[in-house]
Amino acid sequence: MQVMPTLSINGTVHHYDSLPSLPQILEFQGLTGRRIAVELNGEIVPRSRQDEVQLVSGDRLEIVVAVGGG
Repeated sequence: MQVMPTLSINGTVHHYDSLPSLPQILEFQGLTGRRIAVELNGEIVPRSRQDEVQLVSGDRLEIVVAVGGG
């Protein structure tokens, strides 16, 4: 039996046939180009390094979208 890779995104576990990249996850979530903050396993991922991140099964992502208001 093959175990499917998983990622926890904002507290929800997602199962994948193969792990997507961080930019792919942001695209799947409709967040490309938006003002966001990404935390991977408790560490902030600077925007300049998001393309370099290598995700592994079991990683925990928290993605926060900046909301403007006034």
